[in-house]
Amino acid sequence: MGRGWKILIGVVVAVAVVLAINTVIVDRETKPAGVTEPGGRILNLRGGKLEVVEHGPRDGSPIVLIHCFSCAINWWNRMMPHLDRVHRVVAVDLLGHGGSEKPASGYTIPNQADLVAEAMSRLGVRDAVVVGHSLGGAVATGLAERSPQLVRKVMIIDTPPSHEGDSLGLVAKLGFAPVIGEFFWRVKPDFAVRKGLEVAFAPGFDVPDEFVEDVDRMTYSSYHDSPEGFDDYTEEEPLDQRMRESGKPLLVIMGAEEQIVEEPARRLAEYRRTVPGVQTKLIAGAGHSPNVEKPAEAARLLLRFANEPIEGVGSNPRGSIGSADGQRQGQRASNPQGRDGRAAGGRASGPVGGE
Repeated sequence: MGRGWKILIGVVVAVAVVLAINTVIVDRETKPAGVTEPGGRILNLRGGKLEVVEHGPRDGSPIVLIHCFSCAINWWNRMMPHLDRVHRVVAVDLLGHGGSEKPASGYTIPNQADLVAEAMSRLGVRDAVVVGHSLGGAVATGLAERSPQLVRKVMIIDTPPSHEGDSLGLVAKLGFAPVIGEFFWRVKPDFAVRKGLEVAFAPGFDVPDEFVEDVDRMTYSSYHDSPEGFDDYTEEEPLDQRMRESGKPLLVIMGAEEQIVEEPARRLAEYRRTVPGVQTKLIAGAGHSPNVEKPAEAARLLLRFANEPIEGVGSNPRGSIGSADGQRQGQRASNPQGRDGRAAGGRASGPVGGE
């Protein structure tokens, strides 16, 4: 064997060793909780430490905001001023995100939902309108299933019943590949993170710097395991069926210029076919994040939904809120018997910056 081949083999072996060591280190990384938002505080809960922010009058009707994958509380900042004049608004950083603790595991949807429930109980919040964006929509659904006494209504923003057929973009896909994902996580430049986040909005939207920082605060375990959890949870049973079984009033909105969810109007129709009385709205000019791109409109829809009297699921004859995506009333589906042992299922899902 020539000297050149020996050098090449040596280089390949050295690179392989470095990649293997990096994979082990990155996979084991954890981070403690720390306040990242003005007015934020850390709740020391049984399942981990979560950052929460509260706005509005404490005696106001509560609204709980749950962000998307690789996001944080600050994704609600543009919508918050429209909500907190009358309502008590609580925004929470999910485990592994924002200022919350980032352990090596624990990123299933049931665990995330239970942590939010524990935070709400600690704060004395119940009978809330719970709003979930993308990954947060699955957590809101889990909360309605597992702690129904805390939830009055649910609003889901750009979370399809499942992610079958949806695309997360090339940058996000590389981040989930074994060994390669850990390598890119170690060396990722901000411009690549920003590029990955672009799919969370309509084309041409200027991604804020603070959203790039939200991704940088994560660990690889929280980044990798949170999306897996969503898929596990919705493969066991999709969100539309879970919400039908919960019996909670439901509003679902999606951006018309989605770059993650394929055919958002069709995915809204899935909710209408399954969940009696669901309200839906397709938001013109928005992508995967109407709460950021169209905050006033998203807040208006939320406040109207929050203030409507509860007449029983299935009593709303509209099926949609003044949009072409919902001219037909959702057909009432038969309610199957609930499953035993759901607590063992599920883990969480989404793309860079949008799930």
